Amino acid sequence: MVALLAAGAMWGTSRLAPSVELPQSLRMAAAIASALAGVGLSIAGVVSFRFAKTTVNPMKPEKTSALVCSGVYRLTRNPMYLGLALVLVAWAVFLSSAWALLGPLAFVLYMNRFQIAPEERALASMFGVPYAAYRSRVRRWM
Repeated sequence: MVALLAAGAMWGTSRLAPSVELPQSLRMAAAIASALAGVGLSIAGVVSFRFAKTTVNPMKPEKTSALVCSGVYRLTRNPMYLGLALVLVAWAVFLSSAWALLGPLAFVLYMNRFQIAPEERALASMFGVPYAAYRSRVRRWM
């Protein structure tokens, strides 16, 4: 929902601000590449959770049954959120708006404060030392 709200705000912002003039082929290639990378990261995160038989519901971190540190989670602790951020970057590029790039930034800042921080507190209380070791090895975003 947060990503959709950001995308809507980005669209509105892009209509108010001047566009960045880039060749359409370059703009489309960059947007598609970013979107595909984002979708791929998000899917990889979901697949890793499914293999571990743990919840993918970010609103209920207390239902987590396993600490997932393999697959894409060796590279980033939040591949699904990173994937959404990359899709928002793709949307900004597609919109040809430098101001729309504030959307992914706002998304990351919001997620850090209101989603990821509470998730990390829950995981720390559930998994203790193994989670602390994982946090020290793997960056939050990339």
